[in-house]
Amino acid sequence: MPFPPVEPPETPWQLDAARATPGDDLVAAGADLEPGTLLAAYRLGLFPMGLGRDGHGTVGWWSPDPRGVVPVGALRVRPSLRKVLGRFEVSVDTAFREVVEACADPSREGRWITPEFVDAYTRLHELGWAHSVEVRQDGELVGGLYGVSVGGLFAGESMFHRARDASKVALVELVRRAHADGDPRRLVDVQWATDHLRRMGAQEWPRAQYLEGLARALEAPQVDLAADLAADLPPTRTV
Repeated sequence: MPFPPVEPPETPWQLDAARATPGDDLVAAGADLEPGTLLAAYRLGLFPMGLGRDGHGTVGWWSPDPRGVVPVGALRVRPSLRKVLGRFEVSVDTAFREVVEACADPSREGRWITPEFVDAYTRLHELGWAHSVEVRQDGELVGGLYGVSVGGLFAGESMFHRARDASKVALVELVRRAHADGDPRRLVDVQWATDHLRRMGAQEWPRAQYLEGLARALEAPQVDLAADLAADLPPTRTV
């Protein structure tokens, strides 16, 4: 997979998160899932999710207000989680499509990832923009996440787990890599801050604040998330 990523052809569609009504999460509908369209959307603070049943039908472009984010230094790792980190093997970009397909499992409640989305993000991965974190136990894939990395932004799309704490371990590893250099402009976007994510340090930012933070993040250098790192965690808050 190339690093730095390969820039795809530009999208013909006009997308704009700044025109969204405050408090409304859905900004626009239509367009396509071509690599250039997806990248343009993330650079504007948008991400796609189908508007029909189980994510099928017309593509909706979303900009949650407020937005869930994990800034540099905000990650919380509870002592109980620290104790289990060593029970798992963690890797990056070794099974991208398998992770996305696990997130798209049709038996999952609230599923929205269609085969078209799987193909679209696989194409983005092949260009070097989309990445996965894999969590294994005894060689078996038991958890992971995937998302898009642009400059200092990592926009998380979905995660899954088949073993307790596996998705939490994936998030810790993602933040460890995305924030490894401590550049305060870097930002991990988790879309909506669930209770689970809040306990791990996710914050909720109004859309205007998120777009300001996004602009700073896009100025930061691209991170090679698959690069070898030291084993230590980045500075975190233990609670």
